Amino acid sequence: MLNIGFVGVGGIAQVHLRNIARMEGARVAAVYDINTERANEVARQYDCKAYSSLIDLLDGEKPDGVYICLPPFAHGETELEIVKRGIPMFIEKPLAAEREPADQILQAVEEKKLLTSVGYHWRYSDASDAAKAALAGRTPGMVMGYWLGDMPMVGWWRQMDKSGGQMVEQTTHIVDLARYLLGDVTEVYAVYGNRGMKEIVEGVTVPDVGSITLKFASGAVGTVSNSCLLDQYYTVGLNIVTRDLVLEVRRNSFTERRKGEARTVQNSSDPYYVEDEVFIEAIRTGDASKIRSDYADAYRTHLVTVAANESAVSGRPVQL
Repeated sequence: MLNIGFVGVGGIAQVHLRNIARMEGARVAAVYDINTERANEVARQYDCKAYSSLIDLLDGEKPDGVYICLPPFAHGETELEIVKRGIPMFIEKPLAAEREPADQILQAVEEKKLLTSVGYHWRYSDASDAAKAALAGRTPGMVMGYWLGDMPMVGWWRQMDKSGGQMVEQTTHIVDLARYLLGDVTEVYAVYGNRGMKEIVEGVTVPDVGSITLKFASGAVGTVSNSCLLDQYYTVGLNIVTRDLVLEVRRNSFTERRKGEARTVQNSSDPYYVEDEVFIEAIRTGDASKIRSDYADAYRTHLVTVAANESAVSGRPVQL
């Protein structure tokens, strides 16, 4: 039985907690959260122990793996302590709000040759698999991505220094999917704006609209736009253009458009569960080959989104 620890049990951690609890051969063994009331509640729910500090959890439980589900600004010391002890870790995106401390963590991970996985769950979806298969033998020309909806009403999310803004914290999924399907990005240019949320919600320092242009090493180009200005969810996804196909990847579906016809396939599996299952199996076997986003790969996505923020400030493209 693999004993899994959790650092941070709010938000997206709830999905991973439920998944681990469903799996054979793994259990939620221990949790730590600065919100002790929340940690105790989760501990009761999953019949495990709530610890009062990260060190106490690592020393007291000696977990086989740890999930790190922290807001962007809180990353750093947790990862470095876990790396030092050589414990496999799953980190929810994004890796940080800025370049650091992700640079330092990556160096530590690579020196330790540590098993890691990062929560870019779109890579594990049936839609992404179908898109990758459709692109085999074809030359992608361009991509158009978007994340358009309302602003999460979480205090840290609307502060630029804590979340990194929408491109880093949320739309990173779409940037990562573009990288996964088309390869690495070599240049990014961004324009951001504030079109109303600063006057509507107190304490907003993140832009509420933004677009980036991307150049890929393959020669393909792309755009990704996001907005948290709306009062409703609108749409999230990635479109890919080739000579004879338009591919539309969505949260739960994949559409392939050919001249005169279109075919849509719905996801039949839960990508969150698949990515968790793959991570647990990698711990059990030591074989990380099925992990689709380790720390080093996720870091390259993180650099694109952070570079977009830098470009928006400088008004110039950033080379990667």
